[in-house]
Amino acid sequence: MAKESSRSHKTAAKVLYAAFQILKANGNSMRGFDVIDKIRQTVQFDEWELHRYGKTGYIRWESMLHFFSIDCVKAGFLQKNKGVWILTREGENVIQLGASGLLQEARKAYFVWKSKQKADEQDTDIETAEVIGTEEETFEQKQKALLEQFEDQAYKGLRGHIQAKNPYEFQDLVAGLLSSMGYFISMVSPKGRDGGIDIIAYTDPLGTKQPRIIVQVKHRPEASISSDDIQRLIGTMKRDTDVGLFVTSGDFSQPAKTEARLSGKHIELIDFDRFIELWIQYYDKMKDEIKYMLPLHPIYFLGSNE
Repeated sequence: MAKESSRSHKTAAKVLYAAFQILKANGNSMRGFDVIDKIRQTVQFDEWELHRYGKTGYIRWESMLHFFSIDCVKAGFLQKNKGVWILTREGENVIQLGASGLLQEARKAYFVWKSKQKADEQDTDIETAEVIGTEEETFEQKQKALLEQFEDQAYKGLRGHIQAKNPYEFQDLVAGLLSSMGYFISMVSPKGRDGGIDIIAYTDPLGTKQPRIIVQVKHRPEASISSDDIQRLIGTMKRDTDVGLFVTSGDFSQPAKTEARLSGKHIELIDFDRFIELWIQYYDKMKDEIKYMLPLHPIYFLGSNE
């Protein structure tokens, strides 16, 4: 067991250190599965580290990264928000300790946190809680690590499904979502030049009530919307009461967010993450023909109270 623990410790230290370096090199913020892809491209692994677990289908080193990254979160080195990993200032500083030092500090911090949570419980072999799949690991941490992996896989599936759609199919998705949210769709732009307006929606069936919602849709999964794109949307809003809605399958640049916020017009921004959140939120209210465009299937399993 000591030999196995030592090997797990070495692998965990290696992948955590690589993850921290990748985050630092990319502005301290990336999606978790993008971090994993970068590690896969840059770090060498042996056969033991590449072993695939039979029950979950996950690779050993990936499971270790998720498992021990929880320690880093409790230590304040890392933050996670809806699948995005964020390296904190403390996380940047701990890189200087090297791979082994980083893991050691994270483990210490985790067990300090754990002892505060369960002060009345005793862990008889706490120093060896390093190996994925052994009885020494804490149940809560294992469940949380598995949940993260399932969430990442689900997100990648949704992202891939939408990426494969053409711009007009994504436009139909947006119109379907707005309809399910209770808005009345007056116009969906056909193929060809649209004059900068892809969808027009109202809050009542006849469009007699304000506001009129002017929607611009951009299917750019790998790109950021610019401030110029926001300005073009503003240019289509001819009425004082118009509300602008910009929906993208990618994200918004910081200048674009600033342009929308400082504009004299009411502009709402929906990036890919928010689009998925809204799709999930209103899924039960959707007609079958709308659900079929992006079908979801909920799965429930035992989680963690952390």
